[in-house]
Amino acid sequence: MSHVAANAKYAVWNGRHLIAGEWRGAAAGTFEDRNPARPAELLGVYPRATAAEVDAAVVAARKAFAPWRRTSRIRRGDLFDNLARLIQRDLDELAAVMARENGKLLNEARAEIVEGLHMVQYVFGTARQPIGEVVASEIEAKDLYVRRKPRGVVAVITPWNFPFAVPLWMLGPSLLEGNTVVFKPSEETPEIGERLVRLFVEAGFPTGTVNLVHGIGEEAGDALARHEDVDVVCFTGSYDVGSHIRRLAAESGRKTCACEMGSKSAVIVCEDANLDLAVQATVLSAFKTTGQRCVSAGRAIVHEKVFDRFAATLVERARGLRFADPFDANAFAGPLVNQAGLDKVLYYNALAGEERATVLLDGGRIAGDDRASGYFASPFIYRQEHRPGVRTIREEVFGPHLAVIPFRDDEHAVEIHNDTPYGLSMAVITEDYRRWRYYRDECEYGMGYVNLPCIGAEVHLPFGGVKRSGNGQPSAAGLVESVTHRTAFTVNHAREIAMAQGMSAQVK
Repeated sequence: MSHVAANAKYAVWNGRHLIAGEWRGAAAGTFEDRNPARPAELLGVYPRATAAEVDAAVVAARKAFAPWRRTSRIRRGDLFDNLARLIQRDLDELAAVMARENGKLLNEARAEIVEGLHMVQYVFGTARQPIGEVVASEIEAKDLYVRRKPRGVVAVITPWNFPFAVPLWMLGPSLLEGNTVVFKPSEETPEIGERLVRLFVEAGFPTGTVNLVHGIGEEAGDALARHEDVDVVCFTGSYDVGSHIRRLAAESGRKTCACEMGSKSAVIVCEDANLDLAVQATVLSAFKTTGQRCVSAGRAIVHEKVFDRFAATLVERARGLRFADPFDANAFAGPLVNQAGLDKVLYYNALAGEERATVLLDGGRIAGDDRASGYFASPFIYRQEHRPGVRTIREEVFGPHLAVIPFRDDEHAVEIHNDTPYGLSMAVITEDYRRWRYYRDECEYGMGYVNLPCIGAEVHLPFGGVKRSGNGQPSAAGLVESVTHRTAFTVNHAREIAMAQGMSAQVK
C-alpha cells in the first residue's frame, strides 16, 4: 500500500471474504459502506456472508488449527513482528481509511492504529515469556506443571467504534496462543477490517489461521456465534447481542465467550477537586470520539458545593467544541456513525426533558451548514437529580449526551455511581488519597482512573467490566485466560507410585 493524502479521493472498495486463503466475492447479497460525514459518498460494497460461507470459514480454521498449535510459539511471535512492521509502514493510510469510514478524527484514528500496533508489539514480546508454572508437589519425587493450551477456533466479532485496535486485542492473543480465528468486522467499518486481514496475510500467517467474513450481525455474526465447531466467541458490542452470545455459549455446553458490552461510565468530581482538571477530564470522557466509546462518560457526578462552578465552566468549554469532518484540523470530534446513532441521541435528549431535567446546554443535530447532510450532533448537557426510575442517568446513550448529577458526600456519590446496570469505567477527581482509595474499593467498575478521564486504556492491562458491561472475561492482555485453558501435568520420577493426601497406592 502506498501512503496517500488524508483527503485524497478513493476508488470504491470492492470487498472480499478470506476463506481458507482464498479471497471470495459475494455468493448472495451485498451491503454498502458509506461516509458518516457525507452519507452520499459510497466507500465500498461488501459481500454479505451466508451461513454456508461462515461454515466454510470455520472449517478452514479447524483444518489449520492442529499444524498452527504445533508451530513454535517463537515462530508464531515472529509473524507478529512482521505484522508490526507492516502496520508501521501503512500507519498514515490506515488512519485515513478509518477516519473516512467511521467518522473518527484523523488524529484519533492515527492514535488507534498506534494502539493496535502496541498490541501487536506486546504479543510479539510475550512470545518468549513463560507460558506455565512449575509447582511444588506433596511427593518429593513428583514434578507438577501448569500449562496453557489453545482452545481451538475463536470467533472474533468486533465493533465499528474501534475497528482496528479492538480486533487486534482479540486476534493477537488468540493467534499467539495457538488458536485459529474467524473474524467478522462490523458492517459499519468493513474496509479497515479487511485491510487488517490483508496485512496478516502479507505478514506470512499460514492459510486458514486467519479467516474473514463480512456481513450483517444478525446473519453472519449469529451464524458464527452459533456454529458448533467454534470453541470461543470474543465479542465487543451491545448488551443485547452480548447476552445472546452468552446464552448460546451456555446452551452449547462447551463454548466459552469473552463479552464486553457497554457502560454508563462516570466522572466523580469531589469537593476538593482541581476544577480545571475536572472539567478537562469530563469533556474528554463525555465528548471525545463524539461520546462513542464504550467507556464514554454519560454521567458527571459532582459534589453539591462545587456543582455550580463546575457546571458553568463545563458548559462554556463544551459550547466551544467543534464537531466537524474528521479531516478538519480544528475539529474536536466528528459525526455519529449513522442515522440510527443520531436518532438514539436525539431520543435521549428529548427524554431528559420528559424526566424533568434542567437543560444546561441544549445540543442536538447540527444543521445550517455543510455538516447538515452528515450525522453531526453537538453536546447536550443537563442537571438531573438522582432518584428512582430516571432512565437517562442509567441507560447507555452512546453519543454527546451528559447528565450532571449533584451529590452530598462520598457515600452518596458511590450510591449514585453504582445505581446503573453497567460497570465498565470510572474516574474520580480528588486531591485526597484516602478519598480515591474509598472510591477505588466501593465503586463497581472494571477500569478506574484518578485525576484522569475515564477513557484511555493501555493494551498491557485487561479491558473489561462487571454487571452488564461484561462477563468477567476481558479483552487486550486479559484475553489470554479466555482463549486458553489451564492444564495440570504431573510427572513421577520415582520407581514406585506414591499418592498425595496420604492415600494408599497398594493394590491387593
